[in-house]
Amino acid sequence: MIIDFEPGDKVINPLNKEWGIGQVQTIIKNKITVNFENVGKKVINSKNILLRKINYGRSRN
Repeated sequence: MIIDFEPGDKVINPLNKEWGIGQVQTIIKNKITVNFENVGKKVINSKNILLRKINYGRSRN
């Protein structure tokens, strides 16, 4: 499995949207540490939970 995240990326957990927006802190193998705005730090196993990256609209002019 390829993890398409880098520290600093903004993500949400689609299964727990009430956690709010999270910022990726660290990635070690399949473990992603994310600091969520409503629940604090969580360690996510990317084999069990698929985080969704938030892509803010960027102009390509």
